[in-house]
Amino acid sequence: MKLSDLTALPLTYPEVGATAGPLPAGYHHVRKSAVIGYGRSRFSEAAAAGMRWGMLRGAGVRVAATTELAEAGSEVIVNLGPVQAPCRVVYVVDEPDRRGFAYGTLPGHAECGEELFLVRYDPATEQVYAEVTAFSRHATWWSRLASPVTSMIQRVVTERYLRAL
Repeated sequence: MKLSDLTALPLTYPEVGATAGPLPAGYHHVRKSAVIGYGRSRFSEAAAAGMRWGMLRGAGVRVAATTELAEAGSEVIVNLGPVQAPCRVVYVVDEPDRRGFAYGTLPGHAECGEELFLVRYDPATEQVYAEVTAFSRHATWWSRLASPVTSMIQRVVTERYLRAL
């Protein structure tokens, strides 16, 4: 699969943008966060790295993307070992205390759903957080068959995302 093959593909789920609010029923939900530092400069540094696919790359995942910085419409192929996971950025968060992006799955991905990668600054405590929010369900026969393994891999990779920045 090549990045140029992704442009015409539709997202594989109807709840596009749902990681910005209440997560939809019928999916496995993930909401994880970790303190990754303190201060506005740490937030700026982590947010900039995050927008360059930093949570993914820092977790040891190979990323090929149509843009250097995540932006709405960017196409991405994430490689975890031999498994390719095609995705598209569906929205970007660019606020004074929150920065990140969410991408959704495209045909050929073993899962169906959306994942938000966010860096958040809390002005009251000056803590900087890495946050991952996701909803997903199996989209292929082999991911359903390997459900215990794929669920474990998802937990491990999510923890790596939080430590990546």
